Amino acid sequence: MSKCEQCIVRQFSSLKALGKEELLRMAECKTSYTIKKGEPIFEEGEITNGIYCIKEGICKLSKLSSNGKDQIVKLVKPGDLLGQRSMISEEPANLSAVALEDMEVCFIPKTEIMQFFNQNNNFSMNIMKSICGDLKDADDQMVDMAQKSVKERLAGTLIYLEETFGNDKEGLLRLQLSREELAGMIGTATESCIRLLSELNKSGVIELIGKRIKIVDKIKLRRLAD
Repeated sequence: MSKCEQCIVRQFSSLKALGKEELLRMAECKTSYTIKKGEPIFEEGEITNGIYCIKEGICKLSKLSSNGKDQIVKLVKPGDLLGQRSMISEEPANLSAVALEDMEVCFIPKTEIMQFFNQNNNFSMNIMKSICGDLKDADDQMVDMAQKSVKERLAGTLIYLEETFGNDKEGLLRLQLSREELAGMIGTATESCIRLLSELNKSGVIELIGKRIKIVDKIKLRRLAD
């Protein structure tokens, strides 16, 4: 792992407000981990006692419903921070974070982060803006769940996956979610998700290559999403 002041991640997160001395202090107290695909970073109900900085890899934030289904709330990419809300509210984690691919993650303890929070106004403002952004996303997701059909939500999610995480050299979505995970993102049963993907495939909007997905007609897919 590189030193905090040299890490590209801080350019995309609240950490960009920290000065060189603060970053050096943080580098001395952080712990770096390699998280394998399928392993949790933390689980719902856990006391995190700090924040996690995502250097490489993607994870899902999800909540287990009363019927045992995993509802994916957000996908987290490099440059994002995890655990700010729980740390500030002093509450257990409301969601679980599980790696969707191999990850490199740094943990920064609460004692250090709260010093920055209390002494650096720009840093504390960045943290609060990040939390506000998460609340806005949650509001938008709630409206989509209430007002859009499952097919519209699926179309929008496929566009989001391409625009956020890109395609591989073959034009397939780089981030390949399982059918169960995709169903968890759009709030439907796995069987319904599989059926809708098959319909989009037959209509030529997407192409299914094994378990992988390629967007063929993005204009039509966007019309479906809207």
